[in-house]
Amino acid sequence: MMASKLLASALRRSSPSTAPPPPLRRLLSTAAAVAEPYEEASSGVVMKGVRISGRPLYLDMQATSPVDPRVLDAMLPFYLHRYGNPHSRTHLYGWESDLAVESARARVAALVGASPKELVFTSGATESNNISVKGVMHFYRDKKRHVITTQTEHKCVLDSCRHLQQEGFDVTYLPVGPDGIIDLDRLRSAIRPDTGLVSVMAVNNEIGVIQPMEEIGGICKEFNVPFHTDAAQALGKIPIDVDKWNVSLMSLSGHKIYAPKGIGALYMRRRPRIRVEPQMNGGGQERGIRSGTVPTPLVVGMGAACELAMKEMEYDHRRISALQERLLNGIRGKIDGVVVNGSMERRYTGNLNLSFAYVEGESLLMGLKEVAVSSGSACTSASLEPSYVLRALGVEEDMAHTSIRYGIGRFTTEEEIDRAVELTVQQVEKLREMSPLYEMVKDGIDIKSIQWAQH
Repeated sequence: MMASKLLASALRRSSPSTAPPPPLRRLLSTAAAVAEPYEEASSGVVMKGVRISGRPLYLDMQATSPVDPRVLDAMLPFYLHRYGNPHSRTHLYGWESDLAVESARARVAALVGASPKELVFTSGATESNNISVKGVMHFYRDKKRHVITTQTEHKCVLDSCRHLQQEGFDVTYLPVGPDGIIDLDRLRSAIRPDTGLVSVMAVNNEIGVIQPMEEIGGICKEFNVPFHTDAAQALGKIPIDVDKWNVSLMSLSGHKIYAPKGIGALYMRRRPRIRVEPQMNGGGQERGIRSGTVPTPLVVGMGAACELAMKEMEYDHRRISALQERLLNGIRGKIDGVVVNGSMERRYTGNLNLSFAYVEGESLLMGLKEVAVSSGSACTSASLEPSYVLRALGVEEDMAHTSIRYGIGRFTTEEEIDRAVELTVQQVEKLREMSPLYEMVKDGIDIKSIQWAQH
């Protein structure tokens, strides 16, 4: 209210005529506030040369989630009138922003069973992963020269490890089984006296499998090796306890749990204390680990999202599990040759990664333009190569090319699931009708036994 009064006053003072100023456009909802870089046509929407009947239904929750309206409500005051710098120590504006930041820090810490003093706010999980992997190894570089990770980690962890290799560090990339789970015996045997870090993702972003975190943490504790986990896809979706998992460092992200983009956190254990070399220099904010002004509205949003997740995680899990079952049974009940990638037993239910036999993957994605889904990580979806995660599972290249990741979330409806089933089945059947391979399979021919001629 105060902001609108000040704006109206400023407009009156700056107007050269007595005519009333043009009415300000009032956005009635978050959907209305979306920038619209596409052409609204009478027959639908045209964007990047693709015409669709309307905005597609959204099933890509592993890429990002919408901001919960309750989270947005908590954030707005810190954009409009409580806009102080939380590092300003001499006036009310700074004090109230600092209090809001610390309250949000406590909410995030409560969701993972940590002390607020062990949390550092960052721009997201990618930054937290870089600080963890490179920061730890740089700090202990004189004694520790070896890192252990898995072949199915997020791209930012794998790239950080490759960066360390260029600096002369050794990295062991552990394979995973066909279910996406690591072999604990292989992990144990890979640890060396100079191993400085073990980094294993809690919930995989492409296939949703949940690693045995307590067992991995126990092995790391036995050998006194720091354990880092990328928990961006786990936060607010499965129970997390930093002590049970025995993690030394944990990367968290806001926009996967209905908070805004651009905010994340890094958990760093205090006892026994883990040390990192900062990857950014500046004003020494966040205990010197992550310099830069803490963005109060984003932090407040992440804190509010974590508080909601703590209250609603069990309800969300039951509801999303039912929707996942509805989606899988709906598709499998109408077409054959559908394979679930990754373990069904150890899996976050909001992630369903399916491969469709005898279908070309790019054609399937293009045909599903009324459903916002992906073929894997948003960070690597520009590549036409098959998913490295699926290849690590041993999925054959043709099946890896046909994978679709369906991401189900808090605001997904049964009607959206039913429509996704309908469209997926229609498109798969259409593409199979054009596939000579599928015709041969229906005729009982074993495709793998065919000797294809070379031309």
